[in-house]
Amino acid sequence: MSRRRSYDQYCSAARALDVVGDRWTLLIVRELLAGPRRYTDLHADLPGVSTDVLASRLRDMERDGLATRRRLPPPGAAYVYELTPRGSGLLPVLQALGAWGKGELGERQPTDAVRAHWFALPLLRALEGEGDGVVEVVLEEGEFHLLVGARDAPIYGEGAAPGEPDARLTLDAGTAEALARGELTLPDAVRAGRVGVSGDGPLAKALCEA
Repeated sequence: MSRRRSYDQYCSAARALDVVGDRWTLLIVRELLAGPRRYTDLHADLPGVSTDVLASRLRDMERDGLATRRRLPPPGAAYVYELTPRGSGLLPVLQALGAWGKGELGERQPTDAVRAHWFALPLLRALEGEGDGVVEVVLEEGEFHLLVGARDAPIYGEGAAPGEPDARLTLDAGTAEALARGELTLPDAVRAGRVGVSGDGPLAKALCEA
C-alpha cells in the first residue's frame, strides 16, 4: 500500500481530507452506498475515471478502513467492494455536500453523464421526515429503490425493490433534476401531478396527504 499523503495539520477537517480528499474517493463512496459492487460495475458508473485511478483509490480506501474487498461464493465467484461502518459513516457528509452543491447543478448539459441512481441521495433528502420504508423510484433512465431511514449501507439499490415497496414514485427526468436542484419540493411535485405515487404503505399515504 502506498503511503497516505497528508496536509500535516493538526485539524480534524485536514485529517478527514487526508483520507477522502483525493479526486473520485467520495464518488466511489456514493456508489458503494448501494451495497457491494464489482470493480466493473464501479467503473461503468463512474464515467471519466481511468482504470488505474479507480484501482488506486480502492486500494487507498482499503488501507484507510473505508472499504473492504471480498469474494462472492459460487456461482458468483466475483470480487466485490463494500463499505465498512467507517465508510458508511460518510453518508451525512455526502448528504451535506449534495445539499450545499445543489445550486451548482444548473441546467443539465448535453455532455453531462447521468445515472438513475445518482438521484438517490437528493430524493432521500426530500423524503426526510416522511417516515421509514422502501421506496421504488421509476425514471426514464431506469429504476432504483431507496431504503428510507437506513443509517448504514446499503441505503439504495439499483433496479426494482426486492419486494413490495411501501411507496412507488414515478417521475420524469426534468422533475428529478428540479428536485435535485432544490427548485421543487417533493410534496409540491406530488400535488402538481409531476410525481405519481402508488402503494399502500405509510410512506405512500404520507406523501399523498402532504
